[in-house]
Amino acid sequence: MKLTLTKADKLKTKPDDSKLSFGTIFTDYMFNMDYNPQDGWHNPRIEPYASIDMDPATMVLHYGQGVFEGLKAYRTETGAVQLFRPRDNFKRLNNSSRRLCIPEIDEALALDFLKQLLTIEKDWVPSAPGTSLYIRPTIIATDPFLGVRASHTYRFFIILSPVGAYYAEGFNPVKIWVTRHYVRAVRGGVGEAKTLGNYAASLYAAEQAHKHGYTQVLWLDGIEQEYIEEVGAMNIFFVINGELITPMLNGSILPGITRDSVMGLAKMWGIKVSERKIGISEVIDVHASGKLDEIFGSGTAAVISPVGEIKYGDTVLAVSDGKVGPMANRFYKELTDIQYGKTKDPTGWIEPI
Repeated sequence: MKLTLTKADKLKTKPDDSKLSFGTIFTDYMFNMDYNPQDGWHNPRIEPYASIDMDPATMVLHYGQGVFEGLKAYRTETGAVQLFRPRDNFKRLNNSSRRLCIPEIDEALALDFLKQLLTIEKDWVPSAPGTSLYIRPTIIATDPFLGVRASHTYRFFIILSPVGAYYAEGFNPVKIWVTRHYVRAVRGGVGEAKTLGNYAASLYAAEQAHKHGYTQVLWLDGIEQEYIEEVGAMNIFFVINGELITPMLNGSILPGITRDSVMGLAKMWGIKVSERKIGISEVIDVHASGKLDEIFGSGTAAVISPVGEIKYGDTVLAVSDGKVGPMANRFYKELTDIQYGKTKDPTGWIEPI
């Protein structure tokens, strides 16, 4: 397929790197590509960033048939631009698409189109410490139809946003609130897919957490409401008596790329890693015994998010004395050093632009 470019009449004023927040500013251009049963995926194009015209009956608006990804482009100290594990993002996008009955894309071609978009928009990649260019590939159902079925037509688009730190607190411990009344997903559902409804399902509990003075929600399983699954929009890790433990993937947990990177590094460093069921009762017990060393979340947006406090009902657990633990700090430094080109990429995770 031939990629076409439509140039913008006027380019935007680029923001001050030191004043970037998360996800509020968008670059000059976006990528678009369409699907129909006759032509398959076709008409790849880079165009000026613009609204998408939709019929009020467009299926994604009514039934949520859409998937997306999140990754970043980083500027190194030499001025080069690079990506972190983008092939895994497009692989996961296809995994999500299969679950939502969306036609798969050619992963290598999608990465090539993204690189071409980033080549055009390279000046938008910020250079201040901790900043990056957030990348949001998305596929949505576009049939104008009110019957419940898989759409026949789709739009694949990629938008870019220069961002600062995900949390205003920066790399500092956050407080998380365990919900006992709501669940994010259940086994057999779409929890392992990066799809729209999973995030809509999380909003109410997140608002409740904020009202209680907490930053994120810790989700328990949807059947027994005992076993820990995710925290906010991140995977979660526990350090118990020196062992790194994360909930095993069970169909209702998103297989995070940062999660996989943390486990990969841990194994390289000789740290014992376990993927298993871990209950909130176990966490309370090991905290009481003094064996709960650290808790931290992992995800593209924040990379590593240390946890300083957990509230479950009337029980409040202080973790690592409310400070960043040594293991969270080590993973954060190593991952960000790899992403920004400050240290050697150990496993071929970096993709240069």
